This record gives sequence, C-alpha cells and structure tokens, in this order.
Amino acid sequence: AYEGRMAVEDRLVDATCMQLVLKPQDFDVLVLPNLYGDILSDLCAGLIGGLGVAPGANIGDGIALFEAVHGSAPKYQGMNKVNPVAMVLSGVLLLEHLGELDAAKRLDTAVARVLREGKDVTYDLKADRNDPSAVGTREMADAIIAQMKTVKVRV
Repeated sequence: AYEGRMAVEDRLVDATCMQLVLKPQDFDVLVLPNLYGDILSDLCAGLIGGLGVAPGANIGDGIALFEAVHGSAPKYQGMNKVNPVAMVLSGVLLLEHLGELDAAKRLDTAVARVLREGKDVTYDLKADRNDPSAVGTREMADAIIAQMKTVKVRV
C-alpha cells in the first residue's frame, strides 16, 4: 500500500537502539512488533527526559487511544506524587487528533513553560530526586493550568 511512497528498512533491534541514541534524526517512523516496540519506546523516552514525559497515541481505523507511555502506576494512587506530564501531553495528542489545534498548542506551551521553569515539578523532574522543593501531582497540574491562562497562540 505504501510502495514508492516510503522507504522501508529492516534492522536488528540492538543496532537500532544504538543508532537511535547516536543519530535520532535519522528516524521518522518506527514500526515494530510489540516487544521491540516497548523496548524502543522506553529507550526513546529516556532520550527526551524519561517515561514521565512521554505521551502515547495508538491510532487505527476509526478508533484512537491516548495514554502515557509508562502506563498506570497503581502503587502511587492517591499519593499526590506522580508526574502528570506524560498524561497531559497525551491529552495534547488527543486534542490534535480531534482538530482542536488551539487548545493543543495552549496546553503544550503551558507544559513546556512549567518544565522550563523547573519550580513546580515533581521529584522525578528535579536534578536531585530528594529535592524538598518538589511538588505533588496536583500542584504541578495547577501550575500547568495557571500557565494555560496566560498562553496566547495562533494556529
């Protein structure tokens, strides 16, 4: 179906991992079976800051599912501790999928501002994971919401 429209190249998974670290710009799309896809998605998440900031989208014919790449963290339920960024950025992907580009850009920009500032972030986003200035899930989400109120974008 994609003949002549896309270059396809088979690679060994270990060599692909190395090349993703050394030359990530050489890759546009990776299509992998489940196990290798899981391994490489974790590797790629590490390249961008960790699983806590990696959004996920599974898009098929007539259906789409958006989730944090890391999945759920039931052992942290109700603890106000977990980094919300991966889930919030999955929401950005959902908004883009729905054509809500202004809302997606506002939310994405707000997240970027909070991350760049580094003040209202969870423990895993601090240079020292024991940094006492780390905030909880709720406080980080509130900081993102506050930033959204100031974002003005044109799509």
